[in-house]
Amino acid sequence: MDWGTQLWDQYDVIDKHTQSGLDLLDRYIKFVKERSEIEQNYAKQLRNLTKKYAKRGNREDQDCKFSNHASFQEILNELNDYAGQRELIAENLITGICVDLLKKLQDFKQERKTHLADVKKAQQNLESSFKHLENTKKRYAKEWAEAEKASQQAEKAECEVYATKVDVEKAKQHAHARTHTAEECRNDYAAELQKYNKEQNNHYYTDIPQLLNKLQGMDERRIRSLADGYCKFSDIEKKVLPIISKCLEGISAAGTKVNEKQDSILVIEQHKSGFEPPADVDFEDYSQGIKSATSESSLNPPKVRGLIWPFSKKHKQTPAEDYSHLPPEQRKKRLQTKIDDIHKDLQKAQDQSEALEKMKGVYEQNPQMGDPSSLEPRILEMTKDMGRLRGELAKYETWLSEALGGEESPFPVNNNTEYGTSMSSRVTHDPDANIYAEFDEEFDEIESPIGQCTALYSFEGNSEGTVSIKEGELLSIMEEDKGDGWMRVLRASGDEGYIPSSYVKLSS
Repeated sequence: MDWGTQLWDQYDVIDKHTQSGLDLLDRYIKFVKERSEIEQNYAKQLRNLTKKYAKRGNREDQDCKFSNHASFQEILNELNDYAGQRELIAENLITGICVDLLKKLQDFKQERKTHLADVKKAQQNLESSFKHLENTKKRYAKEWAEAEKASQQAEKAECEVYATKVDVEKAKQHAHARTHTAEECRNDYAAELQKYNKEQNNHYYTDIPQLLNKLQGMDERRIRSLADGYCKFSDIEKKVLPIISKCLEGISAAGTKVNEKQDSILVIEQHKSGFEPPADVDFEDYSQGIKSATSESSLNPPKVRGLIWPFSKKHKQTPAEDYSHLPPEQRKKRLQTKIDDIHKDLQKAQDQSEALEKMKGVYEQNPQMGDPSSLEPRILEMTKDMGRLRGELAKYETWLSEALGGEESPFPVNNNTEYGTSMSSRVTHDPDANIYAEFDEEFDEIESPIGQCTALYSFEGNSEGTVSIKEGELLSIMEEDKGDGWMRVLRASGDEGYIPSSYVKLSS
């Protein structure tokens, strides 16, 4: 069944029905937009909430060592990811539904307007043909009446006694002319009637059905587009449900990670002072040998032992460099942490010093690449820094030994043997010596590449320890740039050596 056959005479109904369908499509687009705004605002509020309750700062970093604090931070992170998925839903609602349906809505409006205009035009053409038919019919009726009147006058003139033959003949000719004109009008009317009936038949059985069927097809496509939009409304959220489920599972997992016993032990480890509880207070008997107020003992009363009150307010002490203001256990931990930091700084300084020495050697072999003497201030500065760090290391290790009181330190004191003798020998060696001797020994060991790079330019490795490369060559990275502008690479041919870091591009 189609509109063209069954609703050929219901133009107004079809007009209202199609307009109602487009209004529904427009309402759904606005509905989805508002839903997207709700999701966007919800995600924004969630992000603000997680930002508000996320801890930051030194004190918060210390608290995050406890499982219940760390789990809450994980929950905030998962909630932040959850907010991201709500933002994704909001974005997909706009791009996947609103943008597509809005474009189709404009197309449907234009198509409906065109079809309705065609229907009106066809109706106007039929009405114009009908008016022309009516005018032809009226003319035919008028001419026929005039022809009958002329015939009656001719018959009357013929019957009159006093009428001359000329008058009778004239009346007959006039009647004959009127009859002929009436016959022509009759033929015109018959032709117009036949033409109108043909146009009317074509209008109601061909033109109008086709136009109404086009409107039906447009409306059905609108309905299908709307149905697809209904499905997408659900599918968009279904696509992110697995990730949302993972976020919720992560929140549950954060709850299961909380270990109340472990947190209690951690409180002890962080805040245990190491002091022993105070001993019993001795009884001091003043009844034996009470002296006068002017006696020497009255001027120097016996000293009373100070007590430790665990719940009294403690006055903040001035921090000491050796952390002697802290309880024994806390002092050991702070000293050990300080020693670890000095070790790291010393290792970093050692690497930088070696890199500078390496660059100096390359400059000596290739003066065109740079002035070796320009590196002397940096090398001297690094030497002083390492000497200062060794002194601090020895100082803090001594304090740690005192704090341990004969206990074995988990980080034995090295008396600077590692960083004293070996480092000084590396830094203060003869500049004319072969600076690549130790690296040549390292090259003999089996190493694994740590990455790949591509040569941007060709480089001629004329000095000892360097290697020549060609533009576009794929190289294996054996040692990264340590801040001196050089890196060690391995060619496919097996040649290995240093090249400028700026001559290559790291492969992703």
